[in-house]
Amino acid sequence: MDPHYHPVLVISLIAVVAPLIAELPFRFRVPGVVLEIVLGIVVGPQVLGLVRPEGIVTALGSIGLCFLFVLAGIELDFRRMRGRPAQLAVGGWVASLALGLGAAGLLSWSGLIGPPLLVAVALTTTAIGALLPILRDAGELTRRFGTLTLAAGAMGEFGPLLLLSLVPLTAEKTFEGNVLVLAGFVAVAVAAAVTAMRVQPPRFLVLLKRHLHKTSQLPVRLAVLLTAALVVAAGELGLELLIGAFAAGMIVGVVTRGEEAEPFHHKLDGLGFGFLIPIFFVVTGVKFDLKALLESGEALACVPLFLGLFLVVRGLPVFLYRRELGGRDRLALAFYSAAALPVVVAITEVGVETGQMRPGTAAALVGAGMISLLVFPQVAVALRAHAGPPDPAAEPTPHPPEAASSAA
Repeated sequence: MDPHYHPVLVISLIAVVAPLIAELPFRFRVPGVVLEIVLGIVVGPQVLGLVRPEGIVTALGSIGLCFLFVLAGIELDFRRMRGRPAQLAVGGWVASLALGLGAAGLLSWSGLIGPPLLVAVALTTTAIGALLPILRDAGELTRRFGTLTLAAGAMGEFGPLLLLSLVPLTAEKTFEGNVLVLAGFVAVAVAAAVTAMRVQPPRFLVLLKRHLHKTSQLPVRLAVLLTAALVVAAGELGLELLIGAFAAGMIVGVVTRGEEAEPFHHKLDGLGFGFLIPIFFVVTGVKFDLKALLESGEALACVPLFLGLFLVVRGLPVFLYRRELGGRDRLALAFYSAAALPVVVAITEVGVETGQMRPGTAAALVGAGMISLLVFPQVAVALRAHAGPPDPAAEPTPHPPEAASSAA
């Protein structure tokens, strides 16, 4: 190993520099996550060669991706999403899947891409984890619009992962076997959720509350343990690891609702957005196959094509929301829903490894995902500029102190 090779130092520097650049008073502000990816490409093996996608770099990137899904799962409030928001989210994603299959089928028939299935699934994704800071800063999470966006985004993350786990991508797997494996994981996750919600000895809750503000940080360690357990369970069962991370986040979120849980959530935000998640975005840039993209004119031409398809596939189903939102807000929801990247990265990695996707196609999809995360949220925020102050009626109702105190 080169004694002058310090990838963690370089990644840490990017994690600090990116938000500072994002604060510069340019007319068009670039999101920090996009800067992290771009700077990751610059320091990666295909440009400066300061960071290589190996060893600790790859491991930290995978942990950061898992934690992104943990925080996305925590943010979901099923009490607010049940009923109409959930129905619209499921219906919209099913419509997106039909559109994605049609579009990918045409591209495969024309010879632009190989097997169409994974491309179709990638087109149905939404980067809700990456959108959370934007929605939170815009005050959308306390509005009805924010609830609808979160529900649609959650389905845009969970739906593709679920489909990816069910479809047999290798000869060793079958659809029936994958269904049984997924059912087994669901049983494990439900058992963990029921245990966490019902087994709450008062003395143990007091202990957790006391240790939240000590160096032991026991509640945070428990959340990390639950995440590790479900991620390992998913991996051992042959499922996507992100399903385990998302399930862990949903369990933590259900158990830790209410104002008393806010300090605990802030600590998880600090661990995620302050440390692990920026590493994932930088490593995404480091692993980006720039050579495969630039050396193929066909792949390069697919970038704007995929960018447009993200908007069409995820945007057209917002017409289902015509009774819920006005035209301008529906358009904003379309742009938010079409912003994609984290799940696209996971899908393209699986596709290249299993031979179901060409490297050039994978690079074009990730490149389009980067641009979508750069442009689409900015458009959505501009479209929602007319929104007034948050609706107090949309504020989430805190859980009783008994339930919330489990966060402490």
